[in-house]
Amino acid sequence: MSEGRAALVAGSFDPPTHGHLDIITRARQLFGRVVVAVLVNPGKQPLCTIEERLAMMRGSVAGQAGIDVVAFEGLLVDAALAHHASVVVRGLRSSADYEHEWPMARMNAALLPGLETVYLTASPQWAHVSSSLVRQIHTLGGPIEAFVPAAVASHLRSRA
Repeated sequence: MSEGRAALVAGSFDPPTHGHLDIITRARQLFGRVVVAVLVNPGKQPLCTIEERLAMMRGSVAGQAGIDVVAFEGLLVDAALAHHASVVVRGLRSSADYEHEWPMARMNAALLPGLETVYLTASPQWAHVSSSLVRQIHTLGGPIEAFVPAAVASHLRSRA
Protein backbone atom coordinates (compact mmCIF):
# COMPACT_ATOMS: atom_id res chain seq x y z
CA MET A 1 0.00 0.00 0.00
CA SER A 2 1.18 3.50 -0.79
CA GLU A 3 0.66 5.08 2.64
CA GLY A 4 1.43 8.63 1.55
CA ARG A 5 -0.80 8.84 -1.49
CA ALA A 6 -4.44 9.81 -1.59
CA ALA A 7 -6.66 8.48 -4.35
CA LEU A 8 -9.89 9.97 -5.64
CA VAL A 9 -12.78 7.70 -6.67
CA ALA A 10 -15.37 9.92 -8.33
CA GLY A 11 -18.82 9.27 -9.71
CA SER A 12 -22.49 10.04 -9.45
CA PHE A 13 -23.16 6.93 -7.32
CA ASP A 14 -26.86 7.10 -8.12
CA PRO A 15 -27.22 4.76 -6.28
CA PRO A 16 -24.05 3.24 -4.81
CA THR A 17 -23.68 -0.42 -5.81
CA HIS A 18 -21.64 -3.37 -4.63
CA GLY A 19 -19.47 -2.76 -7.71
CA HIS A 20 -18.67 0.76 -6.52
CA LEU A 21 -17.83 -0.49 -3.03
CA ASP A 22 -15.60 -3.21 -4.46
CA ILE A 23 -13.54 -0.62 -6.36
CA ILE A 24 -13.41 1.73 -3.34
CA THR A 25 -12.32 -1.05 -0.97
CA ARG A 26 -9.68 -2.32 -3.38
CA ALA A 27 -8.41 1.24 -3.93
CA ARG A 28 -8.07 1.61 -0.16
CA GLN A 29 -5.87 -1.50 -0.12
CA LEU A 30 -3.54 0.27 -2.56
CA PHE A 31 -3.54 3.84 -1.24
CA GLY A 32 -3.21 5.43 2.18
CA ARG A 33 -6.43 7.40 1.83
CA VAL A 34 -9.38 7.24 -0.54
CA VAL A 35 -11.66 10.19 -1.16
CA VAL A 36 -15.01 9.16 -2.60
CA ALA A 37 -16.19 12.22 -4.53
CA VAL A 38 -19.92 12.21 -5.22
CA LEU A 39 -20.67 14.30 -8.28
CA VAL A 40 -23.18 17.13 -8.25
CA ASN A 41 -24.24 17.34 -11.88
CA PRO A 42 -26.92 19.98 -12.48
CA GLY A 43 -27.29 18.75 -16.08
CA LYS A 44 -28.66 15.37 -14.99
CA GLN A 45 -31.84 14.31 -13.26
CA PRO A 46 -30.61 11.83 -10.66
CA LEU A 47 -32.88 9.36 -8.91
CA CYS A 48 -31.49 10.49 -5.55
CA THR A 49 -30.49 13.93 -4.31
CA ILE A 50 -26.86 14.70 -3.55
CA GLU A 51 -27.70 14.54 0.17
CA GLU A 52 -29.21 11.07 -0.26
CA ARG A 53 -26.27 9.81 -2.31
CA LEU A 54 -23.79 11.16 0.25
CA ALA A 55 -25.73 9.54 3.11
CA MET A 56 -25.99 6.19 1.29
CA MET A 57 -22.29 6.20 0.43
CA ARG A 58 -21.27 7.23 3.95
CA GLY A 59 -23.45 4.47 5.37
CA SER A 60 -21.94 1.97 2.95
CA VAL A 61 -18.33 2.75 3.93
CA ALA A 62 -18.96 3.39 7.63
CA GLY A 63 -16.28 1.90 9.83
CA GLN A 64 -13.68 1.67 7.06
CA ALA A 65 -10.64 3.71 8.07
CA GLY A 66 -9.03 5.92 5.47
CA ILE A 67 -12.14 6.50 3.34
CA ASP A 68 -13.74 9.95 3.19
CA VAL A 69 -16.94 10.81 1.31
CA VAL A 70 -17.39 14.32 -0.10
CA ALA A 71 -19.55 16.11 -2.65
CA PHE A 72 -17.98 17.82 -5.63
CA GLU A 73 -19.04 19.73 -8.69
CA GLY A 74 -16.98 21.04 -11.51
CA LEU A 75 -13.73 19.62 -12.79
CA LEU A 76 -12.38 16.37 -11.40
CA VAL A 77 -8.90 17.91 -11.28
CA ASP A 78 -10.22 20.61 -8.94
CA ALA A 79 -11.59 17.91 -6.62
CA ALA A 80 -8.21 16.13 -6.75
CA LEU A 81 -6.41 19.36 -5.82
CA ALA A 82 -8.88 20.22 -3.05
CA HIS A 83 -8.44 16.80 -1.42
CA HIS A 84 -4.71 16.40 -2.10
CA ALA A 85 -5.24 13.34 -4.31
CA SER A 86 -2.48 12.48 -6.77
CA VAL A 87 -4.32 9.48 -8.25
CA VAL A 88 -7.75 8.97 -9.76
CA VAL A 89 -9.07 5.41 -9.53
CA ARG A 90 -11.59 4.31 -12.12
CA GLY A 91 -13.41 0.99 -12.29
CA LEU A 92 -13.70 -0.77 -15.62
CA ARG A 93 -16.48 -3.27 -16.33
CA SER A 94 -15.69 -3.72 -20.02
CA SER A 95 -13.54 -2.51 -22.88
CA ALA A 96 -16.28 0.02 -23.65
CA ASP A 97 -15.64 1.58 -20.23
CA TYR A 98 -11.96 1.88 -21.11
CA GLU A 99 -12.79 3.56 -24.42
CA HIS A 100 -14.86 6.11 -22.48
CA GLU A 101 -12.37 6.59 -19.63
CA TRP A 102 -9.09 6.84 -21.52
CA PRO A 103 -9.66 10.28 -23.15
CA MET A 104 -10.85 11.69 -19.81
CA ALA A 105 -7.72 10.38 -18.11
CA ARG A 106 -5.52 12.01 -20.76
CA MET A 107 -7.41 15.31 -20.48
CA ASN A 108 -7.16 15.25 -16.66
CA ALA A 109 -3.41 14.65 -16.94
CA ALA A 110 -3.13 17.59 -19.34
CA LEU A 111 -5.11 19.84 -16.98
CA LEU A 112 -3.17 18.72 -13.91
CA PRO A 113 0.28 17.34 -14.79
CA GLY A 114 1.23 14.57 -12.42
CA LEU A 115 -2.34 13.39 -11.81
CA GLU A 116 -2.31 9.68 -12.56
CA THR A 117 -5.28 7.49 -13.41
CA VAL A 118 -5.31 3.90 -12.22
CA TYR A 119 -7.85 1.44 -13.62
CA LEU A 120 -9.20 -1.42 -11.57
CA THR A 121 -11.15 -4.06 -13.43
CA ALA A 122 -14.48 -4.99 -11.96
CA SER A 123 -14.59 -8.16 -9.93
CA PRO A 124 -16.43 -10.82 -11.95
CA GLN A 125 -19.44 -10.94 -9.62
CA TRP A 126 -20.06 -7.19 -10.12
CA ALA A 127 -19.01 -6.62 -13.74
CA HIS A 128 -22.63 -6.62 -14.95
CA VAL A 129 -23.93 -4.23 -12.27
CA SER A 130 -24.43 -0.55 -13.09
CA SER A 131 -26.29 2.21 -11.31
CA SER A 132 -28.46 2.78 -14.37
CA LEU A 133 -29.61 -0.87 -14.40
CA VAL A 134 -30.23 -0.77 -10.65
CA ARG A 135 -32.27 2.43 -11.07
CA GLN A 136 -34.30 0.83 -13.84
CA ILE A 137 -34.98 -2.34 -11.83
CA HIS A 138 -35.92 -0.27 -8.77
CA THR A 139 -38.21 2.04 -10.77
CA LEU A 140 -40.02 -0.98 -12.21
CA GLY A 141 -40.48 -2.49 -8.74
CA GLY A 142 -37.90 -5.25 -9.04
CA PRO A 143 -35.57 -6.54 -6.33
CA ILE A 144 -32.23 -4.74 -6.06
CA GLU A 145 -30.90 -6.21 -2.81
CA ALA A 146 -28.34 -8.41 -4.58
CA PHE A 147 -26.74 -5.40 -6.26
CA VAL A 148 -26.57 -2.72 -3.56
CA PRO A 149 -25.57 -2.53 0.11
CA ALA A 150 -28.40 -3.15 2.60
CA ALA A 151 -28.46 0.52 3.64
CA VAL A 152 -28.95 1.58 0.01
CA ALA A 153 -31.75 -0.95 -0.60
CA SER A 154 -33.46 0.15 2.62
CA HIS A 155 -33.20 3.82 1.69
CA LEU A 156 -34.58 3.26 -1.80
CA ARG A 157 -37.48 1.15 -0.45
CA SER A 158 -38.33 3.93 2.03
CA ARG A 159 -38.63 6.50 -0.79
CA ALA A 160 -41.10 4.41 -2.79
